[in-house]
Amino acid sequence: MFLARLSSKRPVFPTLARSASSVTRSRGLAAILEKKPDDVVITFAKRTAVGRARKGQLKDAPVDEILHALFKATLARTGLDPSKIDDICVATCHPPSPLYISRAAAIAAGIPYEVPISVVNRLCSSGLMAIRNIAHAIQAGEASIGLAVGVESMSLNPRPTPEVVEIISENPHAYDCMQPMGWTSEMVAETYKISRQKQDEYAFISHSRAGKALAKGIFADEIIPVKLRGSVISVDDTIRQGVTLEGLSSLKPVFPNWGESSTTAGNASGVGDGAGLCILTSRARAEEEGMEILGKYITSTVVGVEPRYMGIAPVYAIPKVLEQVGLSKEDIDVYEINEAFASQFAYCVEQLGVPMEKINPNGGAIAISHPLAMTGIRQVVTGLAELKRQNGKILCTSMCVGSGMGAAGIFVNEANS
Repeated sequence: MFLARLSSKRPVFPTLARSASSVTRSRGLAAILEKKPDDVVITFAKRTAVGRARKGQLKDAPVDEILHALFKATLARTGLDPSKIDDICVATCHPPSPLYISRAAAIAAGIPYEVPISVVNRLCSSGLMAIRNIAHAIQAGEASIGLAVGVESMSLNPRPTPEVVEIISENPHAYDCMQPMGWTSEMVAETYKISRQKQDEYAFISHSRAGKALAKGIFADEIIPVKLRGSVISVDDTIRQGVTLEGLSSLKPVFPNWGESSTTAGNASGVGDGAGLCILTSRARAEEEGMEILGKYITSTVVGVEPRYMGIAPVYAIPKVLEQVGLSKEDIDVYEINEAFASQFAYCVEQLGVPMEKINPNGGAIAISHPLAMTGIRQVVTGLAELKRQNGKILCTSMCVGSGMGAAGIFVNEANS
């Protein structure tokens, strides 16, 4: 049966016994929807168009150039006085000297050198971590206005092969956490019996939804055009129109030596280039500055799982983040769950028991691609834009994270308020 529920090895969700926070959180839907002066709000949330790695529109643009273009476009669109920015956190995973190039790009874009910057790397969740870091600084009273950015050039900075000394690699879990992500996809498929057919079915949903969204111009709501080398980049070039289930089923496995060899170029996330940016501040400061409030950051969480089964982490991260704020899975209007591989995505969707209609309504990384550090920002940008269209309220984002981790976040739409 198409999208039949999985029955094997349903996980036991961990408790929050080890969780601690100095922030008093609102609990329950009604409390989360209340508006308070010290709320951390999002006043701008946009992304660049995504480029296909090594072949697409951003293939020759290094991270600093993409960042520079995004900073300039953001300042022009918002009219924000850059001297009022208290901090910037840039998420990026693989470029060398990331702090130096990020700071240089910001200064060259017109952000004063008095504005500090940091970088964060928690692989696939890095963009969400940038939002989290700025939000926490605002909650702590250490910043008032901050930028959270996620950027990746997988064309110019592909995943390096991690190396460890022998005493570390002899530990089986440590060894597993160093392995290519494709291997973890095959381990999930093999262990949890995710068939090639099921993977292709979920991939087909992603490709079909993204293709329809692109044709309708839906992504224009979340993309900020940027100027690069005399061209304006404004439309994703990663989305393939006309993908069929038959075509997906005919593709050859890309990892023939691992597991059951069911992962293909059509049912795994694409490799891409791009960036996204959110401006965060307190509600009181936003009202003082006359900023439009698009949404509100509520909370986020991170978890660890057995590295061999890296992709199943949203099954643990989502219940944990919902428990933190007293929400049920039914309270969520839109879920943006990263589609690293169809194997892990299928498992997560069916174990969580969330209707597919609520998940990635305009497709996900299998169709749009997965520039690692951009993804955490893109999911928030995409999710808030979709909530505005639906007049919905609550967004939950989640992703698995290389080496055996996961993350999730909760946001509220206020664009329709």
